[in-house]
Amino acid sequence: MAAFFLSLFLPALSQLSSASATNSSNSLSFIFPSFYTVDNGSNLLLLQDAGYSQGALQITPDSSNPNPNYNLTNKAGRVFLNRAFKLWEDLANATRHVVSFNTSFKFSIFYNGTEPGEGLAFLIAPSLDGPPPGSEGPFLGLTNATLNGQPDNHFVAVELDTVMSSNASDPNDNHVGLDINGVVSENTTSLTSLGIQIASVNATQTNMVWIDYDGGARDIRVYIAVADESKPAVPALHAPLDLSEHLKQQSYFGFAASTGETYQLNCVLAWNLTVEILPDGDDDGLSKWKMGALIGGAAAAAAALVVGVVAGLYMRRRRGVGQSAVVAWTLKSLPGTPRKFEFRELRRATRNFDEKMKLGQGGFGVVYRGILQEENNRDVAVKKFSRGSSGTDDFLKELTIINRLRHKHLVPLVGWCHEKGILLLVYEYMPNGSLDQHLYGGGGGGDDGRPLLGWERRYNIVAGVASALHYLHDEYEQRVIHRDLKSSNVMLDVGFGARLGDFGLARALETDKTSYAELELGGIPGTLGYIAPECFHTGKATRTSDVFGFGAVVLEVVCGRRPRGDNAQLLSDWVWKLHGDGRILNAVDPRLAPEFDAEDAERLLLLGLACSHPIAAERPKADAIVQILSRSVPPPTLPAIKPSFVWPSDPVDDDDEDEEEARRRRTAMVSISITSSNYASSSGYATSQYLSRDGLSSV
Repeated sequence: MAAFFLSLFLPALSQLSSASATNSSNSLSFIFPSFYTVDNGSNLLLLQDAGYSQGALQITPDSSNPNPNYNLTNKAGRVFLNRAFKLWEDLANATRHVVSFNTSFKFSIFYNGTEPGEGLAFLIAPSLDGPPPGSEGPFLGLTNATLNGQPDNHFVAVELDTVMSSNASDPNDNHVGLDINGVVSENTTSLTSLGIQIASVNATQTNMVWIDYDGGARDIRVYIAVADESKPAVPALHAPLDLSEHLKQQSYFGFAASTGETYQLNCVLAWNLTVEILPDGDDDGLSKWKMGALIGGAAAAAAALVVGVVAGLYMRRRRGVGQSAVVAWTLKSLPGTPRKFEFRELRRATRNFDEKMKLGQGGFGVVYRGILQEENNRDVAVKKFSRGSSGTDDFLKELTIINRLRHKHLVPLVGWCHEKGILLLVYEYMPNGSLDQHLYGGGGGGDDGRPLLGWERRYNIVAGVASALHYLHDEYEQRVIHRDLKSSNVMLDVGFGARLGDFGLARALETDKTSYAELELGGIPGTLGYIAPECFHTGKATRTSDVFGFGAVVLEVVCGRRPRGDNAQLLSDWVWKLHGDGRILNAVDPRLAPEFDAEDAERLLLLGLACSHPIAAERPKADAIVQILSRSVPPPTLPAIKPSFVWPSDPVDDDDEDEEEARRRRTAMVSISITSSNYASSSGYATSQYLSRDGLSSV
């Protein structure tokens, strides 16, 4: 909840400090929710080939570097928390106390070649030295051929290895291992059987690792799951380990990684570390670690505000007011506050949230059908948030966006409820479900009895979505970026009119702003197949990235196919090839033949391709899209061959930029060929978990 108020009053906080630290009587915690700002040598030390970009620590260099002369092979890097920890001490009774610690980190490893190489490791080391010479390739930035296995190395590491080495300890090219003084692992576990793939050509795939070390029991447990999933009940790796037998008394925590003859980008997106503190004159909390360098005066004031907000909320709870009153207080500041429902009303309307009333589920929660008996059995859709402590923030963010939006092609908000710790939003019920259900579930191939959408309805649906997008981008008092425009978020009312819904990822901008960077999530919001290629580099959502998602929907509607097929082929690639061959009408959904207007079909297909243009500045804006669909202007003229994606790109959404200057700069850009096989992996770093929150969100 405090995070929400900070997002209102201190939007720059996340740029002032990327980490925080807390000290209890016997432990010290460090929290890095992202790495947008890193003062190398202050809180973190980046060594050799390590760096940071777009909110991620890049332990090895960016594998999508457009410089053709940049060698990405045989690299090694390290990143350390710039603070030593006393990890064990001998006691008077001839026993030894070993500290306990736990850590978790979100990581992404992706490659855009034919195979990955080599791996990432969580590391405890005796010094802040960089990777030793020759530590690239299978040595993971930890050691080299001469030093491998030497007791004097004094390091312990948990490796995430993507290449099967010749030594007998590696079970395959997708495993976790415990390394002590060398890369011949003491214990290993194949992750394939657990459904975890460490490396992927998908730049958006992220995983989470938890490492729990019990100094009393002298054992280590390593858990791993796909990001955003809960910590597994059973560890992937569990082994006995006495750190005091291998590590120096004063040691450092961090990461190491390497590439070999093949390469990958090894990224850490977030990191939490809690270490037990032994009594020591030098361990006086944060003073030695330069807390001032970490936070600074402005962020310290912000931290004080957080404390004040949290304390205020705590006192409210103590007085019996509760968090619902805080939500109500916030809503009072919003004009046009929607109706507040009683929880019992919505529980009764949804039959106690019966599974049979369920309409859909996504990253932010579940949507149920509700029947308000006291209002002549009025149908509503009830969205129940289910994201734990972050749910309140998501709830209020969605309310602040959709609360004042009024447009015939948007799903209307009816009201809200916050009781018993449960967050609910109530929307007008859309009796014909979502667009994707009709495209892929009925008519020609499904068994759910949904009628096939005819050509006229499809055209009108596209026009309705375009009208809603134009309203959000240009007609509302603030520019609103939807950020998750896809067919499952296009609802159909009783007359099969389009209603754009699900504003769980939407953000409002001041009219002089053009893009929204998702600093708080540290990743790219949206759903794969609908995300513009430049977003993988910038981490920003813009009006042009919304247009890209709209283009994917247009092609879906006309072709009756998903934006990415089972073989990962992009629908836009296929349609563009047909366009180049002069056979673009072959892309029309065969279930429509011959009942479709050929001229309008070509209009929509060319519009869909124009909106899917790899170069953001070449995509039409929402007002032009509306004109094209009204048939007042012709569809865009497109080249026969799909253009290549270029990076760095033009500034997008810059209404004041001289077109001639933009064209001049485009000729100087480096071209990166984007095909259906490497489109999603052309990123400066592998991002977020936040990508496929289907139906409700994603992000």
